[in-house]
Amino acid sequence: MHILFLTDNFPPEVNAPATRTYEHCQEWINQGAKVTVITCAPNFPHGKLYKGYKNKFYQKDTIDGINIIRVWSYMSSNSGFFKRVIDYLSFAFVSFGVGLFQKCDVIIATSPQFFTTWSAYGLSTIKQKPWIFELRDIWPESIKTVGVLKQGFITTTLEKIELFLYHKSNKVIAVTEAFKKNLISRGIPNEKIEVITNGSNLELFRQRDKDLDLLSSLNLQNKFIVGYIGTHGLAHSLDFIMNSISKVKDKDIHFLFIGDGAMKKDIIKIANNLKLKNVTFLDSIPKEEVPHYLSICDISLAPLKDRENFRTVIPSKIFEASAMRKPTLLGVKGQAQEIIEKYQAGVCYIPENEEDFIAKLMMIKEKENYLKYKKGCIKLAEAYDRKKLAKNMLNIIKKLTFCKINKFSLIYGDIR
Repeated sequence: MHILFLTDNFPPEVNAPATRTYEHCQEWINQGAKVTVITCAPNFPHGKLYKGYKNKFYQKDTIDGINIIRVWSYMSSNSGFFKRVIDYLSFAFVSFGVGLFQKCDVIIATSPQFFTTWSAYGLSTIKQKPWIFELRDIWPESIKTVGVLKQGFITTTLEKIELFLYHKSNKVIAVTEAFKKNLISRGIPNEKIEVITNGSNLELFRQRDKDLDLLSSLNLQNKFIVGYIGTHGLAHSLDFIMNSISKVKDKDIHFLFIGDGAMKKDIIKIANNLKLKNVTFLDSIPKEEVPHYLSICDISLAPLKDRENFRTVIPSKIFEASAMRKPTLLGVKGQAQEIIEKYQAGVCYIPENEEDFIAKLMMIKEKENYLKYKKGCIKLAEAYDRKKLAKNMLNIIKKLTFCKINKFSLIYGDIR
């Protein structure tokens, strides 16, 4: 079976969509599938080309058995709505053109770069191959949530296109049960939707000793480190976190922020204005280095803004942290909170509630609680092993492809 996968993000980019796609493709190849990924030259989140890459119309590469085709796209930073739309649209159109010449049995397109699914629908129609909408975000609802756009003609039109694509896909694979419920409530048939959550690579993220050299280089020995590793974006409520940090009186606690994003400069400015001494900022790091930095953290911070839409979101960082026995301090209501509380792998504070944030931080730091949460991390990580999840998704893909081939044979007869 040959899978054609369309994604705007792929390694060496280190965001959650890039990591999930790469690790799933690796496992599918191990299970005997052939995989071709169409993506763009790496530039996320600043819209700047990574060193060693060119923004060419067409270039081929192979990474760990995955056939990679990188295509030209207009590049913009992860800020500014209309420039990003041009970025996403350019990739959709060019990936469609290049995809026409790629052999495949099934096509998968992943959101939240919603326009990628337009390309998949077009390719599916012309090639007469099934296509799967991998739903990582309810878009455009999510851009309304962070205030980028208000409800109006543009968002109404995009929502109509969104529903059209759900209906036209052969299968929707959502990353949360809440996303599935959202789609069913909007008229998408239950049998069309499957759920494959995010998870963690238990080979890369595993329990390990603290990297003492790294601790020393950052001058953070003997500190209780709260780590945030990920995108510093509009949705992540890091401005609230900075203001809350200024109220933390325990001098043993230090906050480590690693990553880039649209809000990073603003977050650093807030920290400087507040004259925070218990915060360290670092640039984004390659995925293979993340375990070293997580090793020196005592807990992992996973915040989002207090918005109804974010109750459907499960931050992928909770799985990686749990795999390394690092409890999570979670600022998200909904399904993510249910998972953390079910496995007792951390504590949840009320999103954007300063008093509760500080209280829960001090609670998780207590030795008895901390040891309990570490044990809970083991159970959570085992339940969300990405290898198992990738195999489950491959079974869905195989079943879909098999059914389509059989349907073709019933109509046209076997071709030998």
